[in-house]
Amino acid sequence: MRMKKGFTLVEVSILFVIFLIVAFLVAPLSLDDTLQAKNTSRWRSVQSDFMNIFYSINTEGELSNSDFKSSFNAVLANEIKGDAEPYKIVFLNGTYPNITYRFKDFKLTQMNSVLSVKMFDKPQNGMQGLLMYDVNGSAGPNIWGKDVFGFNIYADRFEPFCKEQALSIQKQDCSKNGTGLCCSNYYLIGGSFD
Repeated sequence: MRMKKGFTLVEVSILFVIFLIVAFLVAPLSLDDTLQAKNTSRWRSVQSDFMNIFYSINTEGELSNSDFKSSFNAVLANEIKGDAEPYKIVFLNGTYPNITYRFKDFKLTQMNSVLSVKMFDKPQNGMQGLLMYDVNGSAGPNIWGKDVFGFNIYADRFEPFCKEQALSIQKQDCSKNGTGLCCSNYYLIGGSFD
């Protein structure tokens, strides 16, 4: 009986197709994880930068709401490069946000990110307003918890969304069935994306 030496062209082709299929299945997962890690890292950096903004606003005593808005806008103006075109941002579960988390007046930052600030006419539960920050600009995916994060704005601090929520609630909201709003704090305290 004669032993076969090497592989036939059909066997090599089948093996090659199997490798391609596995690569196409695995590559998007690792690419998505890499992009999420990059976006999370940028969010952590932004969090630190925005906390420093309040050191440049003199808050000795309570500022009136209009004085706070003026000071805040003046400091923020240094971060802004210009206007950005409006675009749609969705929740992590694919639904469209309620009116509270819809923003307009998008601004392009010096870092080519996009931010939008919604200041309240009167403080609500001590909050002066909300800030939306898209770490990679208008480039996709434009999803809360993936590349879009946010702060509650108080007269004396920025506070990531959901900071007061229990860790279990933050983790649940930061899943594909949640809104993604709580990822704003969850990733800062060491939570991981699944």
